[in-house]
Amino acid sequence: MTVYDCEDPAQRAMGIREAAYAVRRGDLIVLPTDTVYGIGADAFTPSAVNALLAAKGRGRDMPVPVLIGSRTVLDALVGVISEPARHLVEVLWPGALTLVFQHTPALAWDLGDSRGTVALRMPADLLCLELLKETGPMAVSSANRTGLPPATTCANAQAQLGEAVAVYLDGGPTTVSVPSSIVDVTGPVPVLVRPGWITLERLREIVPDLQEASAV
Repeated sequence: MTVYDCEDPAQRAMGIREAAYAVRRGDLIVLPTDTVYGIGADAFTPSAVNALLAAKGRGRDMPVPVLIGSRTVLDALVGVISEPARHLVEVLWPGALTLVFQHTPALAWDLGDSRGTVALRMPADLLCLELLKETGPMAVSSANRTGLPPATTCANAQAQLGEAVAVYLDGGPTTVSVPSSIVDVTGPVPVLVRPGWITLERLREIVPDLQEASAV
């Protein structure tokens, strides 16, 4: 287990390099995002995703979301993107919005019992984006044990996850302690399934027909 102080330029460069190596090996890392700290693994290595679920104490019934480093990656992972979904992406990515799509069937990944869907997000954190350009899509969940509050500092993530993680990237406290909003765009009308940083009102400014899960 190694911790890199990413507020120091030399450690930041070394930390990104070592974190990318760890992800390629199938190990787990912790990284800051624009919401809370995340625990990450290679999205295309099932054993790494299983290790992530085990580290969190989380079951396969809660599939792991995937972070991507650019909007262009979206088209490679998703078969059909509806007009409302495309509009949300254009306005709110990068940012604290996770979108649930039907993924391309040919993708060789196992993120849990996802039933052919994947929750995708392009974060706004520059350190996170820099790492994603090195690793490609990463399975990332909040860096905490299930049932405990999400980590807003690297030290808190380390206290919860310990030696299960190979590399910790410490980018300082996150400025937002609220997780991303999650919108399901697999159907004809987008549905807000988890309220988060982006409010329902803001989402409806972009997609007026958006519904809340409780109303569906």
